[in-house]
Order: sequence, then structure tokens, then C-alpha cells
Amino acid sequence: MNSYTQLLYNNIIWVSLLAWFIAQLLKVILTLIFKKKLDIRRLVGAGGMPSSHSALVVSLATSVGSLEGYDSPIFALAFTFSLIVMYDAAGVRRAAGKQAAVLNEILDQIHTKRSIPEEKLKELIGHTPVEVIAGALLGFIVSKLFC
Repeated sequence: MNSYTQLLYNNIIWVSLLAWFIAQLLKVILTLIFKKKLDIRRLVGAGGMPSSHSALVVSLATSVGSLEGYDSPIFALAFTFSLIVMYDAAGVRRAAGKQAAVLNEILDQIHTKRSIPEEKLKELIGHTPVEVIAGALLGFIVSKLFC
């Protein structure tokens, strides 16, 4: 079996991508419910509930653990990778989003006094801890259902 065929039949990849897609689809649905706005861009956008990053990496780790054993070195790698991604989503990227909000407020204040080009920064790039946990739970459930 060649490399492309092996990649195509790698169930762990497909289950992980399914968890990511479900999380992204839930963002569209939740935006529609709570903001009464159909925002298809949420299918690919970062940030929001639930964390698709967390869903993907937890699904990956859970699938690897189910197939290779939770005491295997490859599970340890996937688990550690998951922790790093979730920490980044809730920590570093969340802080960057808060900084973007402050800079956008400064731009708003400057813009009201002078006519300057205005390019707002993307503020929704990180996750709250609840969004990360929700994404992790989603990834775990998808992995258990499909792997």
C-alpha cells in the first residue's frame, strides 16, 4: 500500500478531522442561536465555543490511546501535544485577543479625532477555559463514537 493510500485509510486522522468539523459547525449554530446571525465564516474562524483545536487534539490523543494503548509512548506524545495546544488556545492566543481588543479601542479613539485608515485586528483568536474544556469533551466523545 503506498503512502497516499495509507493516509487515506488512516481512521485516526479522519476521526480527528470530524471532531474539528463538528466543533466548527457548532460555532455556526451557536452564533445563529445566540446572536441571531448566520455567520458561515465561523466554519473556518478561530476562537469561540467550542474550541475546535481542543476537539481535534483530544480526539487524536483518545483515538491513539484506544488503538495503541494508554500506556504507549505514542499516546504519551499525543497527550502532551494536546496539553500544549490547549494551553496555547486558552493562554497565549487568548492574551493576544485581549491585546487586539485594546488596540482596536485605541484605534476607535484615534479615529474619532482624525481621519485615518482603520484596520481592526482580529480579537477572537483565543479561547476561555470553558471553550477549551468543551472542545476537549467533544473530541473525546467523537473519538469514542467513531474510532
